[in-house]
Amino acid sequence: MNDLYRCTYLFIVVHQLRRVLIPLILAMLMVSVTPIVTSSNEKPTVVCTTTVLASIVEDLASDLVNVEVIASPTICPAHYDVRPSDVEKVRQASLILYHGFEPWIEDLVKASGSGAPMVKVSGPWSTPKFLKDKYVAVANALRDYLGIDVSDRLDKCLKGIDEVDEWLKGYAEEHGFTNTPVVSMLWQKGFITYLGFKVVATFKPPEMVSAKEYSEIVENASKANALLVIDNLQSGTELGKKIADEVGAIEVALTNFPKTAPGLNNVTKVMKYNAKLLADALSQVKYVKELTTEVGNLRSEVGLWRTLSIASLVINVLLAISVGLLVIKLRRR
Repeated sequence: MNDLYRCTYLFIVVHQLRRVLIPLILAMLMVSVTPIVTSSNEKPTVVCTTTVLASIVEDLASDLVNVEVIASPTICPAHYDVRPSDVEKVRQASLILYHGFEPWIEDLVKASGSGAPMVKVSGPWSTPKFLKDKYVAVANALRDYLGIDVSDRLDKCLKGIDEVDEWLKGYAEEHGFTNTPVVSMLWQKGFITYLGFKVVATFKPPEMVSAKEYSEIVENASKANALLVIDNLQSGTELGKKIADEVGAIEVALTNFPKTAPGLNNVTKVMKYNAKLLADALSQVKYVKELTTEVGNLRSEVGLWRTLSIASLVINVLLAISVGLLVIKLRRR
């Protein structure tokens, strides 16, 4: 009887425990599973070494990924000094995009311990054609490494670049860019040539230009009567200004990267912005020429009046002498 009572009691206890423990265990399981579900719903992070690559990702997938940028757009990426916060950015990366001219990228990735795939998007982006290639490369990287298909958005972006291409060509013709002689910083030569300018001399970053090369640049620019000296903002502008002063040209600094001024959210906007800077610079050249012509004309007029004044003075003197001589002659009679 005691054994029966004991078994009955244990059965009741176990049954009660099941009613309490099973919901508790399920609740604990739900708590442990919840972070995994949340993590799987988080947007992947794409780390870009420059604002060029970041702007492309934003155009293609701004709502589908988080975008982080390493180098400031105001300086040359090759001269960028990595910060501790950059290590953390790379550590969180799902995908890393870089150009190939960043000497610090491999050390940065190694320091972060990131296992994210690195995709090199190399080559220039200075013309619409080259820029389209970059959009295609980034779209392929998003698809291949993150499983994000942005083909529809890519088509829209490529169409937009074609429209900017047509705008730039029309703008260049309207403002007389074709065959205008200029000196260009090497990193801007592709864009300048595309717009139709005649590049009569180029210069590398200031620290790479020797005294001999500088003399040759000035000589070639002077012979060709260069009207503009085109700088690259991220490389510094002191050398370009010095060349412009020597050859009597107007210096203008263009940017190679988005986000260096309000509204410059991508490369196509940078291209239009730079084209307008060039048009403004040529307007300054025209103004200076007109002013120089006016000054020259004024000097000519002043010279003429000075000559006439001197001639008039000489005539008056001669007349006075003649009258004097005549008076003396009459008195002697």
